[in-house]
Amino acid sequence: MSPRSEVASSDFESLRFRRIGGWVEQPDDLQPQLEGHDSADVIVVGAGFAGLSTALELNARGAKVIVLEQEFGGFGSSGRNAGYLLGSMGIEFELFAKRVGHEHARKFVSFYDEAVCYVERRLLELGIDCDYKSSGIIRAVVHPSQEKWLRRSMALGHELGSVTRFVDQAEMRARGIPPAFLFGSEQRGGTLNPGKYVSGLRRAAIQAGVKLYEKTPLLSYSEGPTITCKTARGSASARVMVLATNAYTPQLGLLRDKVAPIRVSAIETQPLSPKQLASLGWHGREGIITPHLTMESHRLTAHNTMVLTVKKLNYVYGSKTPNVPDNGAYGALVQTLRERHPSLYDLGIQHCWSGYVSVAYDALPVVGATGAQQNILYVSGCSGHGLATHSFMGQLLAERISGVESAFFTALQHKTPSTLPEPFQWCALKATFAAVKQYDDWTNRKARKAATAG
Repeated sequence: MSPRSEVASSDFESLRFRRIGGWVEQPDDLQPQLEGHDSADVIVVGAGFAGLSTALELNARGAKVIVLEQEFGGFGSSGRNAGYLLGSMGIEFELFAKRVGHEHARKFVSFYDEAVCYVERRLLELGIDCDYKSSGIIRAVVHPSQEKWLRRSMALGHELGSVTRFVDQAEMRARGIPPAFLFGSEQRGGTLNPGKYVSGLRRAAIQAGVKLYEKTPLLSYSEGPTITCKTARGSASARVMVLATNAYTPQLGLLRDKVAPIRVSAIETQPLSPKQLASLGWHGREGIITPHLTMESHRLTAHNTMVLTVKKLNYVYGSKTPNVPDNGAYGALVQTLRERHPSLYDLGIQHCWSGYVSVAYDALPVVGATGAQQNILYVSGCSGHGLATHSFMGQLLAERISGVESAFFTALQHKTPSTLPEPFQWCALKATFAAVKQYDDWTNRKARKAATAG
């Protein structure tokens, strides 16, 4: 490792862990806790992309909706992600096709791409200003050895209906993409501020008359024709409940055998100076992801900081989701920043955060209904690509509850493989992460050697 890629101790001293993520603050108009009893047509648990979108879509169809949120709207993964509005390029085509077959996989691709259109449309309809920049997303390689996989993925994606284009080195340089990223595959979409987006959904829901109870964790619920939810100071009842709790769903006693909460992390730099921005030349500000097995994501924000996410995954025994720092992940991201953007070697780190995504063993969304009356609906398993898909699920769930099941919702139905019981799950996931890291480290060593030779 070259001296310029080493992570100094001062990097860690400057990291400031944010328990609420990097994009949100607790709102000034925090909504009251649920006290006593309330009733509605539908209870939605979770005030993130999926929960708030579902509540808004149901409200627009005339339903009375209650939303229960354990912290405040956007506190969970919706306010912690990288802010990529990304469609089908974010999924693993080969895995999907092998799991459900080509024809069914085409429907999944269509769902992912339509979700991007849905969010773009809702931003206009709801008047949400979230710094959306529709500059496209590029999956960019850092070493020529990744080209074979990239082109194979693109070819299969085209067979399944995913619209992408190859961006060669000449175009990458002409567009000012940082030189560490050699060439790649591009798809429409862009980057936004997820905190502003989810806060915009929250504001729209409150203004529309959705009853949002914050600081109100769901403690338990009873099934039946009428579902009753118990909270610390009250209860709520409705004929339908939607669990839009994603990675936290197993803690409610559901989907524990279907999804695992995986911890992902992010760092945000100090604002770049005009000189540092000029040294990058990244005038299009495209969102960049890499084809590593555990991808890296790199993006500039509207306030001229850089956000890097993922790089290293973690799993907590028993599918727990403690809101604690992950210094190993932050260190890996700092090292990645120094290696991919050497002109920013002296750029400080402003803060860091972590959150949880839900992942099924086949990496496919987990959507369905349960209970004797089939009146408990759930959505999970976004595998880190929930900004668009979980927003779009709001419309699909609202349609289903209103008696109309769309072709998109039907297409998502499949048999999700069962997870392993503990301690086997912990062992399997830790072993998988270690093997993946070895492979990615091998790629990074080759990229480092090539950069040094160049």
